[in-house]
Amino acid sequence: MSELDVFRAEKDEFFGSHPQSPLTREQKGDFRGLKYFPENDSLRFETQAREFPVKEGLDMRTSTGGVQHYERFGRFSFSVEGETVELTIYRNEHGYFLPFVDSLAGSETYPAGRYLEPEPLPGGRFFIDFNLAYNPYCAYNEMWSCPVTPAENRLKVAIRAGEMLYRE
Repeated sequence: MSELDVFRAEKDEFFGSHPQSPLTREQKGDFRGLKYFPENDSLRFETQAREFPVKEGLDMRTSTGGVQHYERFGRFSFSVEGETVELTIYRNEHGYFLPFVDSLAGSETYPAGRYLEPEPLPGGRFFIDFNLAYNPYCAYNEMWSCPVTPAENRLKVAIRAGEMLYRE
């Protein structure tokens, strides 16, 4: 069993039984585990972020109509099936945040996007692992408020890694 398999099994256990799970009691009763794409080594990499010289603030709208405050930290490029794409990394008092929507949104992935927390490395580099991409809690029920992915992080390519669309 790989480290990713162990992580996913622990997450499923948390979702199915923990009091702080995003699932309702009724959802937990029928829960049989989340769906994931197979592990994809090509979507796990270190990258250099091109840090923005001026850190512009951004009020990210939430699924319930509120806002969460972030700063646009920088952008990075990577390749997906031969196509180069770019994403923006955001930052707030909790750390770095990478929301994104891919071309599978609404069919295989959550329509409003998935999230990652890039791991900062020395020298402005980040470790990005799309195998850890997860759905925000609002994907499971409307009790949760989640940041809506900004337009600049909507990709026209498929990111076949991480968590898939949740269906009860």
